[in-house]
Amino acid sequence: MTHRIWYKPSRTLLAVFALIFFAVTGARAELLIRITEGADSAIPVAVVPFAESGQMPAGDKVGSIVQADLTMTGEFRTLPPEKMLSLPSRREEVYFRDWRLLGQRYVLVGSLTRSGDRVQARYELFDVNREERILGETAAAPASNTRSLAHHISDKVYEAITGVPGAFSTKLAYVTLDTANGKPRYRLQVSDVDGKRARIRLESQEPILSPAWSPDGKKLAYVSFETGKPVIFVHELSTGQRTKVADFPGLNSAPAWSDDGRSLLMTLSKDGNAEIYRMNLDSRQLTKLTNHWAIDTEPSYDASGKGIFFTSDRSGGPQIYHMETPGAEPRRITFGSRYNARPRPDNDGKYVYYVHQRDRAFHIARTELKTGEETILTRTESDESPSVAPNGRMLIYATRQNGSNVLTVISADGGAAYSLPASEGDVREPAWGPLVR
Repeated sequence: MTHRIWYKPSRTLLAVFALIFFAVTGARAELLIRITEGADSAIPVAVVPFAESGQMPAGDKVGSIVQADLTMTGEFRTLPPEKMLSLPSRREEVYFRDWRLLGQRYVLVGSLTRSGDRVQARYELFDVNREERILGETAAAPASNTRSLAHHISDKVYEAITGVPGAFSTKLAYVTLDTANGKPRYRLQVSDVDGKRARIRLESQEPILSPAWSPDGKKLAYVSFETGKPVIFVHELSTGQRTKVADFPGLNSAPAWSDDGRSLLMTLSKDGNAEIYRMNLDSRQLTKLTNHWAIDTEPSYDASGKGIFFTSDRSGGPQIYHMETPGAEPRRITFGSRYNARPRPDNDGKYVYYVHQRDRAFHIARTELKTGEETILTRTESDESPSVAPNGRMLIYATRQNGSNVLTVISADGGAAYSLPASEGDVREPAWGPLVR
């Protein structure tokens, strides 16, 4: 596994990118979910199997998906159905004393009814100790899309308990590489957050890097080497239409969207040195945001949408900097080690997450922006490419685990984790999609 190499401008760009990219072996589209660690303070929740009326689609049950969604956050401890004393589907059948006896804080009950090609869900969430309903709703979806219905229910339950919107209906983008036939085959893929329903969006014999979601979740920007050099494309997911937006001499890399989706941050070396630019996607006008002899790269907008975080070696090694407004003097954020890179802020402006080197290991760390306090979040040692969930409660990153390259999701405080290895081979470059209402 390799990490970003900080280079002098005289080095050839293709050689640099060959070092930046990863060496992996064959992968299939779908990811597997493997819970690796839960939080000690996990909230006990009983997700009762939903009663069913009519012929339901084959595959995972809605209640099982909801249970898996809540479990994967590490914030909840779900009760196996075989340990339940009863299987209620509505309020009249819920005996709170039984659920208190089982140590449950919340219980979710519901039913599914199929009518034609649609499935309707009726569900209720109860606070066991207070013996009151805190959520009740009906929702429907095509019979072919009950997985989305289940993720919707998970989102509502999560928000009812925590007060924070759930992120189970969002998407992941990532890159895999298949070398089974002796030739490299890079694949840009999009899946549910649990790794299911993966779809290949782009295949190439050349590397694909840095996928980034538009704020409406309809487009991906990324770097492709299909023309023999790094070029930034914008990809419309519904139609497959691709637009080349940055094909300047030298380096074109690290795209990041503005909040309104009208511009992209990017790193360009068209004038001889790696600097950060903003491109208006309508006019293609470029605005140069940094101008320094050092390498400035990996930009990301801050929570205000006005300032940017980026990586620079202007202090002698890669560190995270923050520029509050275009043209302002950048302020160094990280000091804890000689290598801190790939900044990804949360949406609240409280933390910035990044890759942090400690001794010879690479971890994911975060710095609290108000106090400057740094916390190392991961226990693995070859971590890269962090991406923060849109609700700020989890983040995904790439790492090496048991000899394979996998994606791992952890809670934002590092207290819980689950991994998403490919069913075969390795996977890299994760990007967590936005909340789309």
